[in-house]
Amino acid sequence: MSIGIVSAAYIAAAVLFILSLGGLSNQESAKRAVWYGIAGMAVAVLGTVFGPGISHYWLLLPAIAMGGYVGYEVARRVEMTEMPQLVAALHSFVGLAAVFIGLNAQIELSGLAGMGAEEREALTGFAAVLAHKTAVEVAILKVEVFLGIFIGAVTFTGSVVAFGKLAGKIDGKPKKLPGGHMLNLAALIACIVLGLLYFTGAGIWTMLVMALIAGFIGWHLIMGIGGADMPVVVSMLNSYSGWAAAAIGFTLGNDLLIVTGALVGSSGAILSYIMCRAMNRRFISVILGGFGGTSGPAAEVEGEMIAIDAEGVASALEDADSIIIVPGYGMAVAQAQNSVSVLTEHLRKQGKTVRFAIHPVAGRLPGHMNVLLAEARVPYDIVLEMDEINEDFPSTDVAIVIGSNDIVNPAAQDDPNSPIAGMPVLEVWKAKQVFVSKRGQGTGYSGIENPLFYKENTRMFYGDAKDSLDKLLSLMR
Repeated sequence: MSIGIVSAAYIAAAVLFILSLGGLSNQESAKRAVWYGIAGMAVAVLGTVFGPGISHYWLLLPAIAMGGYVGYEVARRVEMTEMPQLVAALHSFVGLAAVFIGLNAQIELSGLAGMGAEEREALTGFAAVLAHKTAVEVAILKVEVFLGIFIGAVTFTGSVVAFGKLAGKIDGKPKKLPGGHMLNLAALIACIVLGLLYFTGAGIWTMLVMALIAGFIGWHLIMGIGGADMPVVVSMLNSYSGWAAAAIGFTLGNDLLIVTGALVGSSGAILSYIMCRAMNRRFISVILGGFGGTSGPAAEVEGEMIAIDAEGVASALEDADSIIIVPGYGMAVAQAQNSVSVLTEHLRKQGKTVRFAIHPVAGRLPGHMNVLLAEARVPYDIVLEMDEINEDFPSTDVAIVIGSNDIVNPAAQDDPNSPIAGMPVLEVWKAKQVFVSKRGQGTGYSGIENPLFYKENTRMFYGDAKDSLDKLLSLMR
């Protein structure tokens, strides 16, 4: 395949990636956008594998086949509730690839030392590209290698910790070593010093040590971030993996990898900003601190939780004209989205107004609830974002909260000492009646008590969300 055809393939792939990102902004076009992304990646892989200078197909093609099969099997078996940790795990692979490619580039560069002109002319592939670089270009390459390894190592260990927290294998509470931020700062300075030594010819050992220190930074940073901030962390690591890929692209001289990495890096950064704004959190405070940072004791919660059975909820829904459903991670865990869809269809057939309120950080991944509801074929036009529906709660007869906690917590507005103080939340307590579907009386993922559960107009509908809704449906038919 000639270089011209490869360039055309890269341009086509870049356009498809841009179309894919653009289409994901709308639920109706999201499925088509995913196919754009799949097509773009297929074109990119084919253009790269069969491009000029590529050899050793006996090793390359089996590796692609094995990787593709493993990816297919993992994605096929993963439940929607496990999607956040899968995304975090995939980010770690990108980071590790950046580290290996950066180290390989330095190994190749070191191998050129002492070679004569004839030997350099006989080289092929990436080694030939390096052999024809000028001194200035080699210096720039070293900067690219340094950035690729540093960002990649931070992304790798940070993503592994994020995976552990999301999967429940690591405690979701923020934890830091003594010294906290100063320890991270000292590690960053050490990486910069090692980078300067590397630029002045100290050798590959500097990059190996720097990779270890950068890995520590990634581990310590994410360990210091609490579970409630995990949606921001996932999108942030997405951005990191994009910039790591862009750095790899510069190192390898691959234009498509540069474009793709920049797209992922910038979109991940924008998403992180949007998520932080939705939580009234500063991006820097999320990255450098854990969830919390209160200035005083949180307000005590007074009253008691009052339970209600399925018969009571069914009676209230029969009398209601307007209903708002707030889904959360508990709905995903119980796989109750189809039961929710059936309940919605039943209520709408009775002439009742039913809508969904989606908080930007509901679940543990941006858009988590939207995907689940779309999977259950809930109509797009009744799924509304927080800003679109929040002012409608006072005129709503019944609000049903299914597995949500922090995003409906009134302490965000009422308690200045709460860890979530100032965070925009869905004001469900303003509805005439509130029913909370919850397994038990425990706190949410962030470990914060919720005064909503103790309010006079709130009733706790205990039990597994799917079982509870199925029982409710049997009473309403």
